[in-house]
Amino acid sequence: MNDQPQTQPAAKVLGGLTPYLQLDGAFKAAEFYQKAFGADQVFLYPPDEQGRTMHIHLHINGSTLMISDFYPEHGMPAVKPQGYTMQLHLGSDDIDAWWQRAVDAGCEVVMPLQVMFWGDQWGNMRDPFGVEWAMNAPVKKA
Repeated sequence: MNDQPQTQPAAKVLGGLTPYLQLDGAFKAAEFYQKAFGADQVFLYPPDEQGRTMHIHLHINGSTLMISDFYPEHGMPAVKPQGYTMQLHLGSDDIDAWWQRAVDAGCEVVMPLQVMFWGDQWGNMRDPFGVEWAMNAPVKKA
């Protein structure tokens, strides 16, 4: 019998730039992102004795998002998310459904979805973990 921990195969990283969020409650955030943004969880490390994980890999809208819990004992203290926005680029036929799903899941609207001065439909929201999200799509042609 092998007592070595089972390792999942590495998941494919999508896109050329991968945001990596450190949050308080990475497992709960992953569950929320599945509801709010249709995320697929493709990899995770099991929880430690404190219920934290060092890595969860998600796919959202053709891109990769990675998240983990804070680990102050390893130089990653808890800090409030600030100074960035996770932006989803969507098609004009998709944005209303994506927006409503995120709001229904519990995102707080910061700026309502509307046509902006640059000609696209855009809106901004905050998830329950304090992360800012925006959605952008071209305006439907009549």
